[in-house]
Amino acid sequence: MRMTLLRALVLLSAAASTAGAQEEAKGGILTPHGGLMIWTLIIFALLYFVLRRYAFPAITAAVEAREKALEEAIEGARRDRAEAAALLEEHRKQIEAARTEAQRLIADGRATGEKIRVDMIEQTRQQQQELIDRARRDIEGERDRAIAELRREAVELAIAGAGKVIEKNLDDQSNRRLVEGFLASIGSGKVKS
Repeated sequence: MRMTLLRALVLLSAAASTAGAQEEAKGGILTPHGGLMIWTLIIFALLYFVLRRYAFPAITAAVEAREKALEEAIEGARRDRAEAAALLEEHRKQIEAARTEAQRLIADGRATGEKIRVDMIEQTRQQQQELIDRARRDIEGERDRAIAELRREAVELAIAGAGKVIEKNLDDQSNRRLVEGFLASIGSGKVKS
């Protein structure tokens, strides 16, 4: 193919130099010469045929391949851009979902903290009430024991005093019942004579 192109160029230059020499001999450049025109057309046709046969298909194929490669690159860039936009949108959605989840977790944490605080306050109140109730029961128990102890001592003092007054030793069990009954009647406000 290259050899053919070189031959065509050599023939063309030879023809041009021959035509140029003839032109100078006959007149001027702008003077029409029939033979020169025919040879120029023949050389042009031959050159066009050689170029069309060997060079144009290769040039056209290279241009088409380049054009196809450019179209594929543009289409690939469009796909990549669309994928990048989709990924960007997906990442934005994920970030927004993460923010929403974080806000929800913060709100849940606050609610849980408030519930724990309220529960702890209620538990503390219950413990305080239990302590107060236990202290009241202990105080009442101690009071009842102190009253019982005072009654026992009063019974014994009354029996001892009565024994001295009567100067007679009565049965301890019947004396106790008698004095306890008397003290109970005093405690309830009913005194039997």
